[in-house]
Amino acid sequence: MAVSHFDRFLSEATAPDHDGDLSLRKDQLYGLYTSWCILNQSIPAAGSAFWSAMKHHRIRPSDSRLRMTGPAAADYILATYPVLV
Repeated sequence: MAVSHFDRFLSEATAPDHDGDLSLRKDQLYGLYTSWCILNQSIPAAGSAFWSAMKHHRIRPSDSRLRMTGPAAADYILATYPVLV
């Protein structure tokens, strides 16, 4: 079975947030996804397709229970907070 685009995103750019302290909010998770797509020279799916895939993976927009990690996390943080550069 082939690994989907969304499976790769989840495995490369997220990690479980067992405590729930740093869980990504809806806008942050989609922003991280778009950063991951840019770094992987991939066209981001529309929001509706993204959230449908997340629902399939049992990830809720209101409580993702995920943290960001890897190069996409750095890209997202720098893009979101340009004053850090």
